[in-house]
Amino acid sequence: MPARARGCQYDRWRAATTRRPRAMLSITTKSPYAVLALAELARSGSSEPVPIGELARRREVPVQFLEQLFAVLRRAGVISSQRGVKGGYRFARDPAEVTVLEVVELLDGPLGRDSEGVFADAAQAARSVLAQTTIADVIERELRDAGASMYHI
Repeated sequence: MPARARGCQYDRWRAATTRRPRAMLSITTKSPYAVLALAELARSGSSEPVPIGELARRREVPVQFLEQLFAVLRRAGVISSQRGVKGGYRFARDPAEVTVLEVVELLDGPLGRDSEGVFADAAQAARSVLAQTTIADVIERELRDAGASMYHI
């Protein structure tokens, strides 16, 4: 058998027998930025739409990036948009019903999708925490943390 053919067979065998590391826990910057912006949107407490530029400015998120994230969330029915001078975004569902896990998985895909072993356990623990945390909970936590850091005499 020519050396080239043996090399090809070896390459196929090696590829078939070598375990590649699987995807682990992966949350990109998309999810934290989106959760911050959604918390800001919920804090506005208005049924009127909030301009995306205002949300981006308040939470220091690049507008173009936030537009991409909100487009995904709008298509998923988490938020709704209104065009025009008085346009912007509002929640399509109650913020107390929107979980952080839902946002993460919409933007970053299933959390820990191909994890194995201890990483699968870690992914399940993260999924559990994020599934129990809503956007309303994020706001409560922000308010609690802000109050805790205030200095009182």
